[in-house]
Amino acid sequence: MIAIDNVLLSDEIIEEEFVCDLTKCKGGCCVDGDCGAPLTEEETHIIARIYPHIKPCLDEAYIPEIERQGTHTIDSEYGYVTPTVNGGICVYGYTDETGTVKCGIEKAWREGLTDFRKPISCHLYPIRITSHPGYEAVNYEPRPVLCKPACKLGRKLKVPVYKFLKEPLIRKYGEDFYNALDHIALKHFDQKDK
Repeated sequence: MIAIDNVLLSDEIIEEEFVCDLTKCKGGCCVDGDCGAPLTEEETHIIARIYPHIKPCLDEAYIPEIERQGTHTIDSEYGYVTPTVNGGICVYGYTDETGTVKCGIEKAWREGLTDFRKPISCHLYPIRITSHPGYEAVNYEPRPVLCKPACKLGRKLKVPVYKFLKEPLIRKYGEDFYNALDHIALKHFDQKDK
């Protein structure tokens, strides 16, 4: 277990290797799950505010679901989440010409329509964060079948999870946090090599 400030991270975040392989999984994490993507309360307000700007980037077939359910819903286990279509694909997902599911919110961000990239839970996947009184638990939770190609590619390229997720980790916790994590990881591997 790694402790930085009030954040506890599982050792797998520095020990395991992972690189998304969209050619194999086809963005299945936007489709497969118990509910939509977890959202912070702040993100629920952001998505509601930017909805008119991201709407042109969304799959037209899913817009009625957003307008029926709202820009977010509440799950009994996860709290605020993105709505889904019949318990499957996230309403903000769209399928590109290769059959890969991608994020319409991120597409709008890439096109300069919004400064919000996508929910942090999506950006950090396969890391999952659980809030507890006084601390956050940060765990590596890839899906066993869906993420198998990403685990294989990560091992082939020798990219630790925390390095693959550098940008969203900095977005969530800041550069000082990431640098501290990197320092801990380097010390960990130095000691392993001795």
